[in-house]
Amino acid sequence: MSFVMHYPDRSELVSAMIAMAQEELAHFAQVYEHIAERGLLMGADSKDPYVTALREHIRKGPEAYFLDRLLIAAIVEARGCERFGLLAEALPEGKLQEFYREITRSEARHAGLFLRLAKLYFPADTISKRMEELRSIEASIVAKLPIRAALH
Repeated sequence: MSFVMHYPDRSELVSAMIAMAQEELAHFAQVYEHIAERGLLMGADSKDPYVTALREHIRKGPEAYFLDRLLIAAIVEARGCERFGLLAEALPEGKLQEFYREITRSEARHAGLFLRLAKLYFPADTISKRMEELRSIEASIVAKLPIRAALH
C-alpha cells in the first residue's frame, strides 16, 4: 500500500497494488489458519535484515527512487518465489505442500508484476542496467548475512 500512497497519480500502479494487497491479505489469513491449526501463536514482526539492507541502496530523486523501489520489490519477490518453491519441494504431499506451491506461484506473479510496472514507466535499458547493479549489491548483501530461517 506504500506504493499506492506514494504514487496515487499512477493509475496502473494503484490498481495493481490494490489487487496485490488483497491477495497478500488473503495469504496472510491462510498462514494464520495453518499456525492456529497447530495450536501455535504468531511471533512478533521484525525487520528483515536482507530487505532492510537492499532498501539502503535506494537512490534519491523521484525517478531513481521509484525505479529502485520497483526493482527491489521484484528482486525480493523473486527470492521469495525461490525459497517457497524449495519448501514446497521438501514437504510431503498434502495441504501444506499445496499451500507453499500456491505461494510460490504468487511470488512469481508478483516479481513479474513489478518488472512489468517498471517497463511501463522506464526504458528497458535503464531497467536492465539498474537491475544488474542491484543484483550485484544483493549478492554482496547475501554473502554477509548470517544463516537464519527466513523466506525473504
